[in-house]
Amino acid sequence: MAGELSKERFWLPLYSAKVIGSVRPDGLGERASMSQNRLGELLVREKLISLQQLRKAQDEQKRSGQNLGYTLARLGFISDGEITSFLSSQYRLPAINLDEYEIDVEVVKLVTKEVCEKHRIIPVSRSGSSLIVAMSDPTNLNAIDDIKFLSGYNVEPVVASETAIQAAIERYYNAGPSYEEVMADFNLGEEDIDFGGDEEEVNALELERQSADAPVVRLVNVLLLNAIRKGASDIHVEAYEKKLRVRYRVDGVLQEEMTPPLKLKAAIVSRLKIMSQLDIAERRLPQDGRIKLKLGKGREMDFRVSVLPTMWGEKVVLRLLDKGNLQLDMAKLGFDPEPLADFKWAITQPWGMVLVTGPTGSGKTTTLYSALSDLNKSDVNISTAEDPVEYNLHGINQVQMHDEIGLNFAMGLRSFLRQDPDIIMVGEIRDFETAEISVKAALTGHLVLSTLHTNDAPATISRLLNMGVEPFLITASVNLVLAQRLARKICVDCKRPFETDPKVLLDLGVSEEQLASKANIMKGIGCTTCNNTGYKGRVALYEVMRFQDDLKERVLQGASGAELKAAAIKLGMATLRASGIKKVLEGITTPEEILRVTMAD
Repeated sequence: MAGELSKERFWLPLYSAKVIGSVRPDGLGERASMSQNRLGELLVREKLISLQQLRKAQDEQKRSGQNLGYTLARLGFISDGEITSFLSSQYRLPAINLDEYEIDVEVVKLVTKEVCEKHRIIPVSRSGSSLIVAMSDPTNLNAIDDIKFLSGYNVEPVVASETAIQAAIERYYNAGPSYEEVMADFNLGEEDIDFGGDEEEVNALELERQSADAPVVRLVNVLLLNAIRKGASDIHVEAYEKKLRVRYRVDGVLQEEMTPPLKLKAAIVSRLKIMSQLDIAERRLPQDGRIKLKLGKGREMDFRVSVLPTMWGEKVVLRLLDKGNLQLDMAKLGFDPEPLADFKWAITQPWGMVLVTGPTGSGKTTTLYSALSDLNKSDVNISTAEDPVEYNLHGINQVQMHDEIGLNFAMGLRSFLRQDPDIIMVGEIRDFETAEISVKAALTGHLVLSTLHTNDAPATISRLLNMGVEPFLITASVNLVLAQRLARKICVDCKRPFETDPKVLLDLGVSEEQLASKANIMKGIGCTTCNNTGYKGRVALYEVMRFQDDLKERVLQGASGAELKAAAIKLGMATLRASGIKKVLEGITTPEEILRVTMAD
């Protein structure tokens, strides 16, 4: 129940770990405050992070000024849950998952936002004369005294990660009006918000005035903030003849979110165009822009905006880019040990090409950024040509392409070769010119990372041949090809064992031996955490083809893509379907999801 904390619900199993300091009889505990360095040392000692990861996080912390735990989580070296569980064991206090707990609005009002941000705390419940407060550092007696004085309640601390507390502060203190509340402000009638009939006749100044109307501004803010709260990767604002529809892509699947009145179409689109600094008077040509929102202390969200004219008006698609959620630890992306070892071998070679392939939204950029993060050392010069630059990486020279002024991938690559590079990342190989320069760079002592759009790893070689690259250049330059897809993970909160028809598994490609072994088939039954879908989050499926001598010989002999795939499987390559089957048998995802995102071998 909101506002009443059940300790049985949130208590995490405690490690048998040494408590820092002594415990006072009043239950608050006179524990010595854990310093940032001490936290890092303890995490390394418990083997939750490596010493190298700690040093990288400390360097990033000095640059950003953020808390060490927050920095470690943001860099993907350790999850929020692991930090929370570790702190809970150290302090011997219950831990709380703030993402799953609904805080009563009346409880939130007991402590101001300024106090919460100052001490990195948030009140979660009250019971009698006690106020239960989530804290990232329960040893902060100044914070406890401040809250006790301001609220008039005794304070009982529970442990939560700083990232989760910051997200909760944004959720409860910055929460705007709901969609229903905003729409109530419009009082739409037949005579309201008249855009002058034919949309082409609408004056640009009138559009700007209408888009700045307070209810329209609030509606667009709700649209953007709801997408952030629901973890959406894309927002689609679509106009049809008799309907305006807003959809969110959550975990790779589109879900209808709201259907604002059609009369608001021009005002909503114009508001989004103004925010992304686009020309609101131009409605015949596609446009691209960017919106940057500051969500709270140290956190920013970027929206990559694309506007496309359609038959019934302009469609707007916004891609959400949250650097705070960028996972840079390759071990946590979904790699199995053997493919990961092959990929790490390829990116540590002094020269050659590593190609990542897959459709739009399959996580190619994240994989490349993870590789660059591992390679990013002070003695290495890394340059990237991207369109667009999705995330800013400290220590790497990132160049935004501008086709309209002639700065394309080919020109960028030529310039890089005069900049004394060690490692080059090309956002995408789209044409022969870019492919040719990339191959030549790989043959002249540079490591080149890039992406293509193909269905699987062996098809990448056929794609390069179709572009016009000579077979002997491909065999001399390519070290490894990686194909990937993203599959939805089963929600951990409603995951249950599931009896699956053996025929379904056999049709999926599960072998008789795998079927006979103890398979851990699971399914999500649906809950509030996953919005009753049974899925929450995504895991990557990888097909890693190390370009060995046998495959090179076949390319020189003119082998087809199917022949290359069969040869690669014989050499030990696990296909996308095989990678998916392994995730199904481990209880990470479902057979239906693997059928959705992969093809049969």
